[in-house]
Amino acid sequence: MQKRTALTVFSIVSYLGFSCTLMAQNTQHDHTHHAHDNNDMAHHHPHSPMASDEIPMQAKLLTGQGEFVFSWDQELTAAFPKEAHEFEPGMHGGFNEDPETGIVYTGIPGYGLCSISPDLTKWSTIGSDQRLKDNIHGIVFFVHKGKKYLAVAQEGKRVLVLTLDGRIVSEILKPTGTEFKFAEANEFFGSKDSNFGVTDVTYLNGTLYVAHGYSAGDFVMTIKEKNGVWSWGKLAWGGKGDMPGQFQTAHGIYAHENHILVANRAAGQVVKFTKKGKFVETFNDIPESSLVCNVSYKAEHYFLNALQAIGEQKSAPIYVHTGEKLLSTVIPGDLDIPVLTNIHQVWPHIVTENGTKQLYLLVHGWNKGKFAVLKMEK
Repeated sequence: MQKRTALTVFSIVSYLGFSCTLMAQNTQHDHTHHAHDNNDMAHHHPHSPMASDEIPMQAKLLTGQGEFVFSWDQELTAAFPKEAHEFEPGMHGGFNEDPETGIVYTGIPGYGLCSISPDLTKWSTIGSDQRLKDNIHGIVFFVHKGKKYLAVAQEGKRVLVLTLDGRIVSEILKPTGTEFKFAEANEFFGSKDSNFGVTDVTYLNGTLYVAHGYSAGDFVMTIKEKNGVWSWGKLAWGGKGDMPGQFQTAHGIYAHENHILVANRAAGQVVKFTKKGKFVETFNDIPESSLVCNVSYKAEHYFLNALQAIGEQKSAPIYVHTGEKLLSTVIPGDLDIPVLTNIHQVWPHIVTENGTKQLYLLVHGWNKGKFAVLKMEK
């Protein structure tokens, strides 16, 4: 892939360090759309005997290679609202943010749609509509015709478009099979046996793009606005298969540099398309059998996460990628974060304080649920 994604020394020197090595990966497979076997793993640290007058010291746990090495930020992780703790095991979504304000948005099933302050220390709920307490499997912040909105994909139910204060503008329900200029999608949704398996949503140039990967109808579909109302557009593409432009669980979807990127989970791919759905290429150098759930971008690098551990890994991995090659494999399980094994999405976020930029990774766990914050080491 010919792409200018390398991080310059001068722009990153304030928070990066270390030289790059890569880790070999073993294999595992995506057997279903929803359920994945995963055993809890304990991580114990052996210590050598020490003299009675020595003070025990435990080295700071780190994970990753090269410039992208991370620790667990327990203080920011603990900012997760106490009243939401009972709902945390059900977490099954992701994050997005307003690049102007730095406010991050996410959803917690049963608790609601949330905003997180730019410094990651304060959480607030948004809106009172009960639909916002349903699982928000994917979310995007966007600006359309000069106004700020959120769109959320709620698997099995709907796509919602709403204002930042939680007022729902449009509810987009399952297609009927007459909407698209794509016969395969119309045929699927026209069948009484079809389901509505939306997994994620993104926005580009006036159009919402929706991944529909929890289904035999494995498509990307579009939603357009007219007179303030959002409804299904004509454009759709994909279908289940292993040919270029087809999917094996189109899970995450992300707009970047006028293209649409799709995390093709069971195929272990990130696939790049034009905004009209024309296949461009797939990312190279993703470890074999990685169940890539989502893709995001910050600091001139992509951040990808697999759903579950590969081989002997203590948790699902997070990949830092240039678009051409893998730079770092981050294993949150190596940081002794309780409960966190599977990962549903990772979101890179920069906090600026006194002119200094600090990169964090917000981790949205799955399979017992978990929110965690990783801090990039300087």
